[in-house]
Parts: sequence; C-alpha cells; structure tokens
Amino acid sequence: MVDGIVVFVTDRDAIIDINAKSEGVISLNEFRYNPGLKVGDKVEVLIDVREDSTGQLILSHRKARTIKAWERVNKAHDEGTIVNGFVKCRTKGGMIVDVFGIEAFLPGSQIDVKPIRDYDVYVDKTMEFKVVKINHEFKNVVVSHKALIEADIEEQKKEIIGQLEKGQVLEGVVKNITSYGVFVDLGGVDGLVHITDLSWSRINHPNEIVELDQKLNVVILDFDENKSRIQLGLKQLSSHPWDSLGEAVKVGDKVKGKVVVIADYGAFIEVADGVEGLIHVSEMSWSTHLRSAQDFVTVGDEVEAVILTLDRDTRKMSLGIKQITPDPWTDITKKYPVGSTHKGIVRNFTNFGVFAEMEEGIDGLIYISDLSWTKKIKHPSEFTNIGDELEVVVLELDVEGRKLSLGHKQTTENPWDKYQKDFALGTKHTASISEIVDKGATINFNDEIVAFVPTRHLEKEDGTKLQKGEEAQFEIIEFNKEFKKVVASHMTIHKEEEAKIVKQAAKKQAKASDEAKPTLGDANKTLQDLKDKMDGKK
Repeated sequence: MVDGIVVFVTDRDAIIDINAKSEGVISLNEFRYNPGLKVGDKVEVLIDVREDSTGQLILSHRKARTIKAWERVNKAHDEGTIVNGFVKCRTKGGMIVDVFGIEAFLPGSQIDVKPIRDYDVYVDKTMEFKVVKINHEFKNVVVSHKALIEADIEEQKKEIIGQLEKGQVLEGVVKNITSYGVFVDLGGVDGLVHITDLSWSRINHPNEIVELDQKLNVVILDFDENKSRIQLGLKQLSSHPWDSLGEAVKVGDKVKGKVVVIADYGAFIEVADGVEGLIHVSEMSWSTHLRSAQDFVTVGDEVEAVILTLDRDTRKMSLGIKQITPDPWTDITKKYPVGSTHKGIVRNFTNFGVFAEMEEGIDGLIYISDLSWTKKIKHPSEFTNIGDELEVVVLELDVEGRKLSLGHKQTTENPWDKYQKDFALGTKHTASISEIVDKGATINFNDEIVAFVPTRHLEKEDGTKLQKGEEAQFEIIEFNKEFKKVVASHMTIHKEEEAKIVKQAAKKQAKASDEAKPTLGDANKTLQDLKDKMDGKK
C-alpha cells in the first residue's frame, strides 16, 4: 500500500501518480463515496500488478481502503477507542452501520440502555460507537452505542449513589411498568416504586397512575447496603387522606362509598380517596347463619353504611350496612310470642337440630327431638332438606341472648297420648316377629309403635322360642310415653293360662272338701289331672 496523487480525472477514471515508471488508472466507481475527487488529492492505493501485459500499472483504491479500514477497526477494538459510524439500514435483530467503509452489525440491545420501540429513527444518522467484537474468520464486526452510554451512566451512578439519603426527593423518568410496580430512572440509577406506594387509593395496575417516559418526582424510602436496590415512593409526596378526614366524621354517621375489595370475611369500602373501612360479613345482615360477603355486595357497588368504630391513630374504620335497616329483634316478643305458630325456611343443619329462618335476621333452632313425635331421627337430613318450608311453634324466646327455640312436632297432636291408652299395660295384641336382635326381638304393632320382646319372653308354651316372621299374641308389660319405649311378652300369655288352671283346680278341691273328706287317692288323682293339663295331655 502506498499513497498516490491524482494527476488527471476523466469521465470514467482517475490517473494516479505513485512515483513509479508509469502512472496507474483507477475507475471512478471506487471513489463513489467521494464524488468531489479532484486533481491533487492524496489517496491510498494498493499495487495489484506492477505491469500488466501492456505495461500498465494496476492499482486499487477499494482494496487499499478495505485493508486500511480493517487496520483501523482492529486498532479501535484493541485500544477501546470511539469510532464514528453511519447507520445504513435496519436488519434482523438490529442495524447495519458503516464504520471506515466496513459494514458492522449493531444489535438492537446495544443501541441504548432503555428498550427501543422504534428502530427507524436511527437510520441515516451518524453516531459514535465502540467496537465490541471482531470475528476475523468471517470478517464480522459488532459495535455498540449502549457501551458508551453505560460508561457515562456508570460515572453518574457512582456520583448519585454517593449522595442518596432516605427521604430525599429526586426527579426521575418512568423506564418500565410492571404489574407489581414502576421502575424509575434517576439518571443512571434505577429505583422501584411498588404498586402500593403509587397511590393512597387502591389501584389494579400501575398504568392507571403513570405512563412510560413520564417525568415525576419520587421520594427515597429505603435502599440496601450497596444502594443497588432502591425503594421509591410516589404517594408519600402527598398528605395521607386520613389526615384530611374531617373532624366532624364520627361513630354513628352514615357514609357512602364504593366496594373496592371483597374477601370471605367482609368487604372494604372506599368512603373517600385513600380512606377505606371494613364491613365484616357479620355486619352485612341481621341474619346469624354464616354466609359469604359475595352474597351481599360485588366490587364497584355503591353502598351506604354506618360507622361502627373509628381510630384515627391506626387509620382503621369498621362499618355496618345492616344498621341501615331496623333490628328485627326490636319487637320480637310481639311478632313471635311463645306458643305462636309460623312458617320457617330450613337454612342449615347441625347434628343436634335444624336452623330455620323466620325472616331476614331471625333464625330459630328446632332440636332434633322436636322434629317428630314418633320417628327416631339420627340426623336432621333424614327428616327435611335445606330450603324446605316447615311449620313451627315458638317454644322459648330469649330476647337478650337473641335465641329462638322452635318445635315442629308440636304443630300436631302427640299420637303417643292415644297410644298410651291403646297399648296400656296388660293389653294384648297380635303381631309377627320383625327382627331377632341382641337380647330379644322387635315387633311392629304399626308404622310408629315398635316394641321390644326380651329373650325369655319369646318362650312359647312348649318351651321353644318364637322365630322371625312367626305370628303370636303379646301382652304389653311396659309402656313409657316420654322415652317412647314399649316392651311386650308372649310368655305371660301362656303363663297366665297355667295360673288360671291352677286356680280352677284349687276351687274344685275346696268344693270337694266341703262335700266329703277327700282321700289320699282323690288328692293324687287331682294332682295327676293338673299335671296332665299343664303338659298339654288334656
């Protein structure tokens, strides 16, 4: 490679003097980048051939320029110097940049420190770059503009970090918005404003408050030891809404607000910007049976409520909406006096009974023993279903304890009053053995009267036992109305017959003694007749 002087320019070529035997010719196409080429200009050339077959000196400016460019690019890479480049066009994943006449690749991630949304704004611009990678095998060059910015930012960052203090207010630019917060560029240092520190009011997403590239003032809330993680606040720059809550607001006042959050245990109502109160589910209805807050309100609803508690120090407020309507227990003694009959809706089961709703806010308990006069119920679900309507009688009323005791069976006459007469002690009834159970058997006199027969009372006249399905006559030997207990016996039936025979024999004997003195033979004959009678021979 040598330097040459342009000595003549034609329409197609440039004649170059390199102090050789002859002058060389270079096509003007190799000087397209320099359309103002003129006589006297100094240019770099590569001697391709000293003399061709015609004795002409063959030179190349393009090759010389390329070799020189690679030398400059390698030097810039090795020394880390800054080079100028011309952004020619977009390509997949980045841009093509002309550096010293070499096409270099500028990745999209290396254009700027912040994400680039429009690449086209960089086309046809001359910018400064740093050569970050060279692949000599494939003649590839990678440049970066971001590296230059980062170097400047790093210096700024060190200066900014050294001056950071909690409570300091700084101006920043919104760099990125996520679902959990906003990243703010403080001039080389990034900080995070968590979504809860953006506004005193509840928000669903940070983009409701800020937008990308927006300038705003933020306050430093906290940072780690290295100051690499900085926690910022936006809402802290304005006074807390609770501080501006009027002193006239007090417990018992009615307020209106919007439902902002719902949980199973209640709903949060925003009564003013940034001022919320909790309505517990127990304060949503006068009803005492458990329900969810979703049954009463939905997010966005406008509701009216009464302030139940108000603590300005802890900034907590509890509200109630059931207090807007009169307490149904106020005149409970007039509406539901003891002994009155009503209809209730089955709302809930427990192992010991049924809760029936008389009206909104008034529930009564029907104990399992008060569901039926005759049925033996193990669980209320055997007798009724949720949502069923039951006729009930008020048995007890506890106004202070807000408890209402109900009965369903009391709406009908107690059939055991009648059974007490029909199945009185000593009465006899015919029935079949239903089941053989432990220590005896059961018999069904009807659908409601089930009697128990002890094992020894199953004995028949011939000494055998009654079996399942066998029909016989039974005598009631025990009847308990309170516990619905009936005990019967078959054995007493034939034992009673035996007693009658013995009694009759005694009467005959007494009569004979009056008529004549009995002999030993007569006595033996009478005893034998009795024995035969008892054995069933006569």
